[in-house]
Amino acid sequence: MDFRCEDDMEQQLALFPLQLVVFPGESLNLHIFEPRYRQLVTDAEEQGIRFGVPTVIEGRLQPVGTEVSLTEVAQRYPGGESDVRTRGERVFYLQEYDRTAPGKLYPGGRVRYLPVEEEEDPAVNDRIIALTREIYRQLKVSREVRSVDEGFRTYEIAHYVGFTLTQEYEFLKLRAANKRQHYLLAHLRQMKPHLGDPLRIRERAQLNGHFKDLKPPDF
Repeated sequence: MDFRCEDDMEQQLALFPLQLVVFPGESLNLHIFEPRYRQLVTDAEEQGIRFGVPTVIEGRLQPVGTEVSLTEVAQRYPGGESDVRTRGERVFYLQEYDRTAPGKLYPGGRVRYLPVEEEEDPAVNDRIIALTREIYRQLKVSREVRSVDEGFRTYEIAHYVGFTLTQEYEFLKLRAANKRQHYLLAHLRQMKPHLGDPLRIRERAQLNGHFKDLKPPDF
């Protein structure tokens, strides 16, 4: 795996490890309840800091993650909990993980940002869109898939095609646009919607936009 970075500069980044993958451009809604991450949200809101979400798979922290920015504190609760909206930004490689950032309750670490190729082949995306729409039609999934003209990118459907967490993580690591497209296309082609929905695609599509109530792992 090629982990060449945008530059040689390491940067400090607040971290929020979770058992999920965040993709660039994705909207991620979270329910924040632990004191350490309540502090993180306060710092993001008051100081404008971003934080990283490195993926945890089977209890192990993975080195590639996505930086996110806080876009809104949607609701605050009397006990200090909150519902927040975030947006996926840059992909990073985690150089070093610190259980607590200096002077903070939440974790931090040194990261290097990874360049990601954004321009995708419209012809390949047309095939991806057509195949996804047909699978959704057969599974009766009421989820819209944008057209190429509307700005479709493969990241948009990566949570809603039946990938496992490990497959989503592998997809995040594919920084070349054509590799992402062909990885997704190969996955869609081997699906057999006439056998039902064992990958819970319909269920995942319905959960889109909900605030995720996830207990962060403790390393």
